[in-house]
Amino acid sequence: MWQTLYDELKDKNFMVVAVAEESRGAAHARPWIEQAQASGKSSYWQLIDTEHRLEDLYNLVNVPQAIWIDEQGRIVRPPETAGSTDHFRRMDLKTRTMTPEDQAERLAARQAYLDAVRGWVTTGKHALPADAARAALPKVTPEIAEARARFRLGVWLRANGRAAEGDGQLATASRLHPQSWSMWRQAADLDEVGKASGPDFWKRVQALGDQPYYSPPKL
Repeated sequence: MWQTLYDELKDKNFMVVAVAEESRGAAHARPWIEQAQASGKSSYWQLIDTEHRLEDLYNLVNVPQAIWIDEQGRIVRPPETAGSTDHFRRMDLKTRTMTPEDQAERLAARQAYLDAVRGWVTTGKHALPADAARAALPKVTPEIAEARARFRLGVWLRANGRAAEGDGQLATASRLHPQSWSMWRQAADLDEVGKASGPDFWKRVQALGDQPYYSPPKL
């Protein structure tokens, strides 16, 4: 969807920058990028962040999240869910399918987000004033700062043959910052490939109750 939007708006001083957060190393994310580029379907910027610097800078907690930055480098919309919805929580886990109604609502929400980006680029609509954008930025508490430091330490320990110590640090990171699904999923995939979308993931999602997994953007 981003390629289509980029193709439409690239002549209006618009660029999409996609960043893959991958603790297992660039080699795990690179094939997806190279496959898209080889097919000729991807021409916007695509980066791989193995150290999660982007998450630290903007306090990202899930994917996909987007940040709108104008030509002057000013954030005009802080991190927010980029077109995804919680309809997946109602899917049939055996068949991995959603009802036609849920699929339609999910696609409508995605289109509404793309239309909002389009409106911003062409008319300036949806861009927040500086004070409002600043106030809406996610706050980094001491617990979140410690969680991110422990997460990086856990990844380093695992990469250097100290898996048990690393797992302890990663578990503490998730306890300190439970809202960060990105940290939890990255830690889960370090432990076992596919675990981040397996039964443990679904148990964690179900434990949310009425809380959203994808907080809808306030457009």
